[in-house]
Amino acid sequence: MKFVAFERAKQGTGASRRLRITGRTPGIVYGGATEPSLIEIDHNALWHALKKEAFHASVLQMELNGKTTEVLLRDVQYHPYKQLVLHIDFQRIDGNTKMKKKVPVHYSGEENSPAVKADHCLINHIATELEVSCMPKDLPEFIAVDLSGLTKGHSLHVNDITLPAGVTVVTHGKSNPVLVAVVATKEEAAPAAAEAADDKKKK
Repeated sequence: MKFVAFERAKQGTGASRRLRITGRTPGIVYGGATEPSLIEIDHNALWHALKKEAFHASVLQMELNGKTTEVLLRDVQYHPYKQLVLHIDFQRIDGNTKMKKKVPVHYSGEENSPAVKADHCLINHIATELEVSCMPKDLPEFIAVDLSGLTKGHSLHVNDITLPAGVTVVTHGKSNPVLVAVVATKEEAAPAAAEAADDKKKK
């Protein structure tokens, strides 16, 4: 995904305020061997770009002074109540160095799973994004997870999914985090509780 940025000559609160009045958003690009660059971006174009998932989770092509640089979106500051982006940060990336980035998880197929169709369970999405480690060229826009095989009484963990080639999940010390939990509904739980009570009486 590509966007156009322009050099920003002035910095400071006053300069940034004046810049926003003209319909531009101040920003910064850091990382790599070069010094941080002050930039400005057309606010309307940026606002629409930020609504797209790919702008948050993929390697971006930033055009600045006729040159294209690969960057990642690192931080966005929004106005508390106005539809206004106050500031935006990007990080330059090295195509030969592994990187870490959070990417969204797209779940599908749960309505066709035995847990839902046969046992009427509820499916709780515990994780909606995963931090991954990979080379920039391998960064996925999202991770697709098929839930059609879910069954009652079982959860889905990180080790249960197939990741794109060259991609690993950063688990931060957790050996095998839960992604999806299968929960019995009250209608399912009530008969089970009654059955357990009957068994207890018989004993």
